[in-house]
Order: sequence, then C-alpha cells, then structure tokens
Amino acid sequence: MSTLILPLIMIAVLFMMFRSNKKRQEQAQQMRAGLEPGAGVRTIGGMYAQVKSVNEETVELELAPGVVAHFTKGAIAAVLEPQEYDAIINGRPADEEIEAADEADEKPVSFDKADDPDNGGAATEAPKDK
Repeated sequence: MSTLILPLIMIAVLFMMFRSNKKRQEQAQQMRAGLEPGAGVRTIGGMYAQVKSVNEETVELELAPGVVAHFTKGAIAAVLEPQEYDAIINGRPADEEIEAADEADEKPVSFDKADDPDNGGAATEAPKDK
C-alpha cells in the first residue's frame, strides 16, 4: 500500500503542472486573438508599441511615429489598457497620483514688496479674505 502512495502523488503533481501550463497557454492565445489596431502592447522583449494591423501570424507594431516593425503574435506579452499605455509612453501620472497631488497642494505663496526675497525678506501666505 505504501508503495502506491509515492507514484500517485507524483502523478497528481504532473497532472496539476500540465493543467496550469495549458490554462496559461489558452489565456495567451485568447489575448493574442483579441489584438486590434490601436491597442497598446508590450512585447516579450519589453518594448512598448501600438498595434497598426493584425495578420494571421504577424502583427505590425508602430514603435515610434512613422517606425513600423513586423512581429509574430507570439512576441506579444501583454495587451495594455489605454490609460496604462498612455501613462507609460507619455509619462503621465495615473489618476490616483493626480488626485493625491491636488490634495497635497497648500495655499499659494505670494510676495509682498516688503517681503521680497531679493531684499532678504521671507515669503508669506496669500492674504485671507475679510
């Protein structure tokens, strides 16, 4: 009886490994099948580009304005959300970061002639309404 336990455990582990690998392959195939022109993608080499056209086995990616290259569909690692792609390419902060920055902003600083930094004075807060 104890001689059967070890082979059964090994068979179960192999089954789970093959099953998870098959799921990953199916997810990648679905992602690549859903490629559309205009989508932002990341290649397996870490290059970010925009999809220009999709063929049966290849994809045309615009790497920079006017620079188009052909890649196999297998070279696409991820299809990015439009906001995520824009933030990566243009360096724009995410919406949450913008909101946090707005909340952190303090009152504007203004300078009176008497408090001019050129004359050794210090900056004061904006005058409050009466």
